[in-house]
Amino acid sequence: MGMTITEKILAKAAGKPSVIPGENVWVNVHVLMTHDVCGPGTIGIFEEKFGKTTPVFDKENVIIIPDHYIFTKDEKSLRNIDILRDFVKRQRIKHFYDPGTNSYSGVCHVTLPEEGHVRPGEVILGTDSHTCTHGALGAFATGVGNTDAAFTLGTGKTWLKVPQSIKFILNGKMPKNLMAKDLILHIIGDIGVDGATYKAMEFEGETIENLSIDERMTICNMAIEAGGKNGIIAPDIKTIEYIKTKTNAPFTAYKSDPDAQYSMVKVYDVSKLEPCVAAPHSPDKKILVNNCKDVKITRAYIGSCTGGKITDFIAAASILNNKKVAIETYVIPSTIKVEQQMNSVKIAGRNLMEIFKEAGCLIGPASCAACLGGPVDTFGRTQSDEVVISTTNRNFPGRMGSKDSSIYLASPYTVAATALNGYITDPIKYL
Repeated sequence: MGMTITEKILAKAAGKPSVIPGENVWVNVHVLMTHDVCGPGTIGIFEEKFGKTTPVFDKENVIIIPDHYIFTKDEKSLRNIDILRDFVKRQRIKHFYDPGTNSYSGVCHVTLPEEGHVRPGEVILGTDSHTCTHGALGAFATGVGNTDAAFTLGTGKTWLKVPQSIKFILNGKMPKNLMAKDLILHIIGDIGVDGATYKAMEFEGETIENLSIDERMTICNMAIEAGGKNGIIAPDIKTIEYIKTKTNAPFTAYKSDPDAQYSMVKVYDVSKLEPCVAAPHSPDKKILVNNCKDVKITRAYIGSCTGGKITDFIAAASILNNKKVAIETYVIPSTIKVEQQMNSVKIAGRNLMEIFKEAGCLIGPASCAACLGGPVDTFGRTQSDEVVISTTNRNFPGRMGSKDSSIYLASPYTVAATALNGYITDPIKYL
């Protein structure tokens, strides 16, 4: 019997010829990432159990990326970064993206692939649920808690159950008002926030093949919103070319066997889909944009690992060019490199940053910013009774600040179109 791409990666990492769903295996971890929210807790457990003088399993592949609560005066948040700095210095960890220095990058899930830390066929763990983003490049990537991360930090291994896989086949030409965010919101809306619990969500089909790497990342990023253990897309020529621009490290690209077994297969004709949003307060509350045009919005937010990549900003800028927003609209690049691209990529002779500024947007520094709420001085943090439309990935109560605010999740197209009207708007009007 054949294996899925997820099973093949885990079998290789476990040193076994094959694995089957439900089997518990020890696997070698290639990359472990942590950030300022979970890093101090992970370090504390590691040093308690292994000792302060014990070296980490791999100084090259322990990646530390402060990105969540960094542009703040909050003392506890700043203390967390100091803990990371001290640990990095003592352990001589190579890759530390330190805020306030030239090495600072921004959001961890965009930084990892940008800096060549993600390679097909590898096992990547991160102390963040959206680590599943990196399955877009053909890796097995998943989020873990502080205790599991601390164990991996000391041993380079983790113990996990091989997940069953669900295959999502997406075919057909994308309507011009659709983006990858719409696709994944449709899927999550269909199967629910628990529809893929501890399963690998594997995406394939001609629609996936035609998506950019950025758009594939958006899809895999939100696998966790359906309960998925990981999201994954088999590497193709586009993937390989992207990887080779980031790193010279060797890798092995896997794909699923034709006779691999799946717990479920779902097929979508993308040409028949419409733009949608996820209504408060759950990512599976799918509503077609044309069915909620009367919903008044008070704030728009374009950013995060899900909606703050250069492809996302090109889309939003194409809507906002030569127009003025009608509501408070925040634009936050995911990383410094994305911010640099925003200053160079042009539409009709003007760069994206100029377009956003002239449209009346508020532009913040590269970071997670309000995607995870944060201290009261976090840029873009929601206040009471606000109704927000956002390119972020989660809309639970309090997710972006106030528990009294409401969040609609949408694509950069839809968020930008809505920002012009103050009501949820189909971007087709501006395309």
